[in-house]
Amino acid sequence: MIDYVKYRAAIEQTYEDRTTIYRHAKVKDQVTKETKLEPVPFITDQPCRLSQKALGQNNQSEAQNDISCETKLFIAPEMEIKQGDMLEVTRGRFTDFGWEPIAPARKYTAGEPFMYPTHQEISLQRKEWA
Repeated sequence: MIDYVKYRAAIEQTYEDRTTIYRHAKVKDQVTKETKLEPVPFITDQPCRLSQKALGQNNQSEAQNDISCETKLFIAPEMEIKQGDMLEVTRGRFTDFGWEPIAPARKYTAGEPFMYPTHQEISLQRKEWA
């Protein structure tokens, strides 16, 4: 029989990255009084693990260089992440002085979460122009 408490603790030892999850919400402009849908932080500074799912593809053209890659996010199962949420993930590491970032934050769009008793896996897509 699997000891899910120990298994989850082992998985969470690999959570060296941090994510902020944004979800669209109605926001009222104080000046124009107009209501718009804007990305609002839903969960902030949540420990996670970013893993590369596939190598990035380079789609160079004369006008632009599109970068497209897929990664996978491992995060606690109680985090309510929905397909289409926007995530800003910062790669990091632990030192004797605490957690420190090792790379600039990158923005992703979440796919549908796949739940396990100990964690969830979410396919992330990053698309930017270089």
